[in-house]
Amino acid sequence: MTVVIKDPEPIDIFPVDNYQIQSTSIQPEEDSSVADRMHRLQDQYEETGMRRSVDAVIVCHDHGFPCILTLQVANDFFKLPGGYLDPSEDDETGMVRHLRDLLNTAGKPATEQPQWEVRDLLSIWWRPNFDGFFYPYKPAHITIPKERKKIFLVTVPPKISIGVPLNMKLLAIPIHEFYDNTQRYGPQLSAIPHLLSRLTFSAKD
Repeated sequence: MTVVIKDPEPIDIFPVDNYQIQSTSIQPEEDSSVADRMHRLQDQYEETGMRRSVDAVIVCHDHGFPCILTLQVANDFFKLPGGYLDPSEDDETGMVRHLRDLLNTAGKPATEQPQWEVRDLLSIWWRPNFDGFFYPYKPAHITIPKERKKIFLVTVPPKISIGVPLNMKLLAIPIHEFYDNTQRYGPQLSAIPHLLSRLTFSAKD
């Protein structure tokens, strides 16, 4: 029996200049420190069990080269758009909700807001303890992790307006900047080139 492995269909990506960026209101951080964040995680774990969260990899291009839309908070913290899920919320619904809450433009009707499409699950990360470390596997000695984070590929239409909170910047970072750059971006973002290497992108106008 011969197994034919087909290359995935190309995914259309569009110029970053097609995206009109508008400032929205400040989105305050829920926690003032890492210790506060871990304390809140522990409280949530005791109340509802393992926390689930989702992040979005949104790919555009700059002169044909793939870039990832990334949020910069303060001067040296970078993250993907996303957040925590409600206990009864499924992954796709929660992913779209967070993107709408974070990146929708103020004062525009729903028909003019970005239409986020959750395409592929790229990776799953696990937080085994009440600390800042995630791993792309569940450690053997951990029965119930404290958090599971799923990273999805999300696509958007060719031309959209995106709202960005005043206390953040939305950057189109070339994909090569993440490669082997854990020190600057952390293990999850620096893994993006590996996660996307199986896909083919088609740069459109």
